[in-house]
Amino acid sequence: MMRTRFARSVATLATAAALLAVSTLGASAVQVREEPDPDGLRAALLRVTAAGAPGAFAVIRDHVHPGLGRSLAVGRGDLDGTRMRADARFRVGSNTKMFTAVIVLRLAERGLLDLDRPLLHYLPPGTLPQNWPITARQVLEHRAGVYDHVNDLLEQRGEETTAVFEARIRNTVYAPRDLVARSVRHGPQFAPGSAYAYSNTGFVLLGLAAEHLTGRPYAELLREGIVRPLGLRRTSFTVPAKRITGRHITGYLTNDDPRKPLLDSTEQTASWIGSAGAIVSSAGDLDRFLTSLLAGSAGGLVSDDSLRQMTRALPTGVTRIGYGLGLRRISLSCGTVFGHGGIVQGYQSQAFATPDGRRTVVVFANASNNGAVTQGLMDVLDPAFCGGSRPHRPAAPRHPRAGEVPTVPAVEDSRI
Repeated sequence: MMRTRFARSVATLATAAALLAVSTLGASAVQVREEPDPDGLRAALLRVTAAGAPGAFAVIRDHVHPGLGRSLAVGRGDLDGTRMRADARFRVGSNTKMFTAVIVLRLAERGLLDLDRPLLHYLPPGTLPQNWPITARQVLEHRAGVYDHVNDLLEQRGEETTAVFEARIRNTVYAPRDLVARSVRHGPQFAPGSAYAYSNTGFVLLGLAAEHLTGRPYAELLREGIVRPLGLRRTSFTVPAKRITGRHITGYLTNDDPRKPLLDSTEQTASWIGSAGAIVSSAGDLDRFLTSLLAGSAGGLVSDDSLRQMTRALPTGVTRIGYGLGLRRISLSCGTVFGHGGIVQGYQSQAFATPDGRRTVVVFANASNNGAVTQGLMDVLDPAFCGGSRPHRPAAPRHPRAGEVPTVPAVEDSRI
């Protein structure tokens, strides 16, 4: 029965946007203009490459009016001069969290997990201390007070360094329980549910819980529950294999020594981030995933009730940005959108959709360790969703004026 439900889901993708009339999120839906703002899109992407990324792209899909879709790429896919391709594969970083959240919500729908019961009951014995009452819901919301192990591995809060990447990330294989142990040593950071603090370790815990409850590896749960039913042919989780198979984009780290060229960081085990950020995918697959997810029951991934819980976003302390259950909410000039972003060595992307799934936007750059690149990608979202409703900034990079507010602030978890 479940497989039949999924088979139907692929057929519903093209009509998912018709759910707007009955959407429970209708009041907050983006008021999509007739078409994206092409000048604003190009200007934002050129700011990304001017800031140091070899290349960037934006892919817009409109499932009600396909003619309004756009695909715009600038710059290079690698330093050898290969043109940037918007249909190639790349590391999606923390966009992985949306997929992990779906896996967890589906377990809850089957009665295998209670979102509001202590998570330790669903983990291998000894993973968490017995006196930790954190729940899956709090972890999904980044409100569990779980210390982020990434801060220890990368030795700082902020952008990673090429030296640490080579020493600890590229070739090292970490077991998920070892990553959790690094976090647990720091103890609870605050009372569960009392504050927001982004934690990759939390989503590593969720991956462990899913594996423990089902007796199946995360990669298999992803493949059987999401990838195959939706026909996501360019999406995979291959930890700890370092190579990206098929046509893909080369990722680059800004070198610690500014006299040296960008560092090719494409190959890495990605075990240091696992179920919090190690998926490889493409813009087309992210579009299909988001469209199906935001269609609720009709999309075949989660129920309408699960979707309502995922999109019930709470404040994060960052202007215009809220967070639900594995989904980020951003307030644009014309309404709200849902999705996520991801930064993982050499790759940055943002994947968002209108609440009804009518329009999706995936923006990407093949460089990290660069806050200006991060902001440039965020600046693509408003012209992509809202059209020409806001004046766009010139393509040449410049310093913001005193008191100036960017179109959308760079997210608080800009490293990953």
